[in-house]
Formats: sequence, structure tokens, C-alpha cells
Amino acid sequence: MKITKDFLWKQDMSVNDFLERLGNIGFQSVELKNASDLIVKMKSSGAKIYLTFTSNMVTSGLRGFFAQLIKLNIPQVIVTTAGAIEEDIMKAFGEKFEIASFHSDDVELHERGENRVGNLIIRNESYMKFEDWINPVLKKLYHKKNRWSVSELLKEIGLELTPKEGNENSILYQAAKNNVPIFCPGITDGTLGFQLFMFQEKHPDFIIDVVQDFKNIIFVSNHDEKKALIALGGSISKHHALLSGLLNGGFSYALYMTTAHVTSGSMSGATTQEAKSWGKIKDDSDAVTVIGDVSINFPLAMCNALDVLKNRNLLNES
Repeated sequence: MKITKDFLWKQDMSVNDFLERLGNIGFQSVELKNASDLIVKMKSSGAKIYLTFTSNMVTSGLRGFFAQLIKLNIPQVIVTTAGAIEEDIMKAFGEKFEIASFHSDDVELHERGENRVGNLIIRNESYMKFEDWINPVLKKLYHKKNRWSVSELLKEIGLELTPKEGNENSILYQAAKNNVPIFCPGITDGTLGFQLFMFQEKHPDFIIDVVQDFKNIIFVSNHDEKKALIALGGSISKHHALLSGLLNGGFSYALYMTTAHVTSGSMSGATTQEAKSWGKIKDDSDAVTVIGDVSINFPLAMCNALDVLKNRNLLNES
């Protein structure tokens, strides 16, 4: 029987020691420790790991952490949203996102050409620079061929980032370099989608084939392969990965991190138990849900898992 233990401060406490102590407090702290242990199980078992996240996490400083995880061969499949693609590219060519306040004067921000994501700011100029950068890339890819699946397109865009300085922290760059496919089923839901639309108006035979990419994510794995899911937040990125898992026999491991609650009936709040009713997660799967801010919980759980994996010589640091 496991019992609660009092949490006590210790000078220069390691991440591992901190997580071990959290695991004895109770409530969500226990689930956070369970989440870290589950990530270690995923990697130790040789499961193919799917990582899903929403664009706001790339707006934040988690962007470089995701890129580092790709470099360390933690995820083998990425599913995200259009905003994540745009903002990764913006940061790749040096755009800075200011930390402001959740209580900023939004009318004043609008008048200054600044857009708020929680307590972070993206300037209109960042979008303008993105548009200036992406259009010559689309033209170059169009001359190569006129029909692309989304994941093929994103790999080529990642390769375009390769020669530029500072791209070690780019998700697209690291994914292209390490042959990790990025799936973005909602590719039109953002500035990138608008640029694709404008380009297609000039070149009607230019096609981005999302149905082909659905085939690609289904065949990225199979029924016999052990699969694991780390779903950060909800939305289409979480569901798209779960659906592809359903069509391949379900996930053996699943970690959800979210601020949403089950009472909403939403995909963001849907639990791992609910996913079992669909067959998205196997009946006997190892599954953990952590309710809370991903910008806090994910770095804690993952850093501890990385330390454990490194100590077990299971981390690819090439």
C-alpha cells in the first residue's frame, strides 16, 4: 500500500528527486510522476511514439524542446496544427515573441498590430515576414511537382530551413533532418492555409492532398507494431493521431496532458478511458492523464524521463 509523504525542500534538488517526492504527495502530483514513468516505459518497450501538440505550445518556449526531443529520437510521428508550422518558421528566421500579460489592453494591442496568445504577443510584422518567406518556397516546390501531401510539403519546407542559422531549435528542420513525418490535417486553418489558397489562385493545378496524407498516417504504422501516444492539449492534432491508432489496432501506451475536463464532452477533455470505448487505446493499455498547464507539467515529466533514459543508455544523443 502506498501512503502520502510530506514534501520537504532540499537544497539543489535534482529533477529526479523532485518528481520522486511529487509522486508521494497525492492528487495531480502523483499523476505527473506516473506520466514521467510512462514515457520511460514507452521508450524502453521500443514503441513507436506519436507526439501531438497545439500551436500555442510552439508560440511558447516549448518549441525548442519539441525540436530537441525529435533530435533525441523520442517521437517518431508528429501531429500538430497550422499555427505551429507558421510560428516555428517565424522563430527560425529570428522573430521574437514577447511575454506580456493575460490582462493586456487588447484594443490597444490591436491598434499596435500585436496579437495576443494568452500572455504572449505575435506582431503582424512576423506574419508579413512569414508570407514573404513562404511564397518563394511554394513557387520552388510547385516547379518540382504540382501535387503534394501535407507531410511531404512540410518535410520539403523543413529542408529549406536547413542552411539557415539557428535552426537547431526548429521543429520542421529537426523533423526533416531526422526523417520524422509531421502531419497537419488542419493545414488550411491559419496564415499558411491562406497563402496556399492565394498561391492556388495563381496556379490552379497546385494541389495539397490531405486525403493522401490520411493514408500516409495510417500506413506509418501497422497492427503488429507497438504504439504510444503523448497528446499535449486536444483539438484535431490529438484526434487525428488517435484515429490513425484506432485503424491500426489501438495504442498500447497513452499520456494525455490537458487543462480541459471530461464534463465538456470535447476531444480536449476526453479521457483515456473514453478512448478505450472507441478502440483508440487498447483495453489493457498503460494510460495516464495529467490535468494542468502543459507548459509546466510536460517539461517536468519529460526532463525526468530523459534523465532516466540516459542513465539506462536508452537515449539517442548522436
